[in-house]
Amino acid sequence: MLMEEAAKHAAGQMPGMMGGMMGNMMSNPMAHGAMMAATGFAAGRGLVGGTLLRNPLVLLAGGLAAGYLLHKYQKEIVLAVTKATGMGKDFVLEQKENLNDLVAEAQETEAQAGKPADAA
Repeated sequence: MLMEEAAKHAAGQMPGMMGGMMGNMMSNPMAHGAMMAATGFAAGRGLVGGTLLRNPLVLLAGGLAAGYLLHKYQKEIVLAVTKATGMGKDFVLEQKENLNDLVAEAQETEAQAGKPADAA
């Protein structure tokens, strides 16, 4: 019986689940936006990836632009990287402290749980 209903839904003979579901999905703004994004991605990949990124002059120009911007904002980049590195070190130290606290608490709990068992 379930197989027959599924076949009817797939064939479009029964109103309801399959026919209504596709209509509802396409009326959803998220689905519409995803469809537009996929279309734009495919079109952009064909235009940009096919011709521009394979051209050595475009790659050279992109490298020159990136190098110029890196040189121009070198001090800001170094400060940002230094700050991020310091934050990373602080995070690691904080996590080590938390781990040590958890290990100490677990050992203390084991010691407390072991004492009554030994006394009995």
